[in-house]
Amino acid sequence: MEKGGIEMVKKILVVLLIILTVFSGCSSHGRAAKTSSELKTIKIGYLPITHALPLYIENELLNENTKNFKLELVKFGSWPELAEALNAGKIDGASMLIELAVKAKEQGIDLKVVALGHRDGNVVVVSKDINSAEDLKGKKFAIPSKLSTHNILLYIMLKNKGLSYSDVNIVELPPPEMPAALSEGRISGYCVAEPFGAQAVANEKGKTLYESHELWEGSHCCGLVLRSDFIKNDKAVAEEFVKEYVNAGLKAELKDEEVKKITSKYLKADSKVLDLSLQWISYENLRMEENEYNELIKYMVETKLSENPPQYKDFVDNSLIDRVK
Repeated sequence: MEKGGIEMVKKILVVLLIILTVFSGCSSHGRAAKTSSELKTIKIGYLPITHALPLYIENELLNENTKNFKLELVKFGSWPELAEALNAGKIDGASMLIELAVKAKEQGIDLKVVALGHRDGNVVVVSKDINSAEDLKGKKFAIPSKLSTHNILLYIMLKNKGLSYSDVNIVELPPPEMPAALSEGRISGYCVAEPFGAQAVANEKGKTLYESHELWEGSHCCGLVLRSDFIKNDKAVAEEFVKEYVNAGLKAELKDEEVKKITSKYLKADSKVLDLSLQWISYENLRMEENEYNELIKYMVETKLSENPPQYKDFVDNSLIDRVK
């Protein structure tokens, strides 16, 4: 072949190589896009409280390139609204009040608690003229819901002092309203999820009468709940989701500036309020143990919040958290 012909063949081969490279890149990109579209989207409900902090951290620190799921956090304005969405299957799971989840399970909604949201982290906040539980006799005391650890903490506090529910005028209020209600004298005390307790204390509108660990050591409040059908149909995804959640809990326990920065994206609280709120809460050991669950159930039965509570083995699924190393 003449020199000119050889050069022509070389040029043709170069052009073909370029074409193959371009199409190969397009094909690779197409496959990547398809993989992304096939990622399972997990919808998890939450209320903007510090008790859901592991969820916030997991959502912020997920590396989409290495996960086989996408996390979509769905914000709700009230516990009944969240529970309704979970029961209807509009979300796959939620960070929610344990007592509310127990009641849903008791009523036939197939849910599983796969991890705790935290331990402790609640306080009994009172006006400055209240110095003891006895001083609350005949006064208004607010809780967010009867189906809550806050209600049980109130029960324990009163019981320890020889008092009963009837000695206090118990009212249910939305958590964001409680600090103002205390400041304006409409209530004399309250117990609620953070950061609403810390708001009154940090701003010197109220004071702490009890921290939750003084009434009920290691008390549960919010837990990570998943629908059983989601766990069954997407077990591998559920395992990875819980693994990342537990790791996020370990990160939350650091309570460093990065944690505070992430938290501020999901709830409104100035630095002094958030600092105080995080002092009261623990994100270590998010596994629910049987003896702890039985203690919770004992209180729920005593307070008539539950008549036929689910057994531990039917309600708690530790198979996911136990795989985390």
